[in-house]
Amino acid sequence: MQDTITIKIRGYHLDLYGHVNNTRYLEFLEEARWTIKEKYFDFPATHAEGYGFVVVNTNINYRHPAGLGDILEIRTKISKIGRKSATFRHTIYLAVSETLIADAEVTFVIIDRNTNKAIPIGDNWRERLEILK
Repeated sequence: MQDTITIKIRGYHLDLYGHVNNTRYLEFLEEARWTIKEKYFDFPATHAEGYGFVVVNTNINYRHPAGLGDILEIRTKISKIGRKSATFRHTIYLAVSETLIADAEVTFVIIDRNTNKAIPIGDNWRERLEILK
């Protein structure tokens, strides 16, 4: 299942060329992941239990510029679940035209916050992540 959020492009998202600055896309992807954490993983409880999600790799392909006032639709799903890591697949579209703006793969691990070490993705985590495949 894919999760979707929308973001309206504001002036502070733009660079001197008048389009969304490349670093802002990292923030947009982060917003999409926070929405997922809150919706599917009860993030406050997960945090209180001593677990955290840590990004270990990000790859973004910029396909088309976005500008002031554009509404972006960020679609997110899990593309891969490994033994100790999983990968979010993000696609960003202009909401009105379905023009692909960017796509990204963000790999993360789940850590034990007491040790700051990645833990194996056991059945309990795997079941929750599978919902987003």
